[in-house]
Amino acid sequence: MTAWVLRATVLAALVVALRVLLGFAMAFWPTYGTFWRAACLLAILAVAIAWGVRDARAGADSLTVRWLAAGFGAGLASSAVCWVLDQVPGIELGDAGILYELTSAASFIVLLVFLPSMAGVAYGHTRSQRSSESATPATEPGFAAAS
Repeated sequence: MTAWVLRATVLAALVVALRVLLGFAMAFWPTYGTFWRAACLLAILAVAIAWGVRDARAGADSLTVRWLAAGFGAGLASSAVCWVLDQVPGIELGDAGILYELTSAASFIVLLVFLPSMAGVAYGHTRSQRSSESATPATEPGFAAAS
């Protein structure tokens, strides 16, 4: 399986699962809506950052294009699945139309996946460069000869 397809599939499934859980949480505990939204947002951010760090530390190439494609795939797939699930009675995901889901919601998910993963990639690259630099022994400073 292509690397970006795996990332897109896992992140789209995560987004769909979190949106369904958020819908149920909002139905049962509507006064805690801010908390549940923030928790779902932080979960997606944490997965994207951690996976970006892992990719960078593994030394993978062309991570920008890989994560951009994964973001587009996750955004479109999760938005389409959430729209279909919203049509099922008993599952409340906000009653958004298909045009909104495939444009605004999908672009939000693209940014929600792409930007944190790039931050994770940048952090992973700096950490991997530090660990390779610290593996080389430091030279002892020499004293200048007195003239």
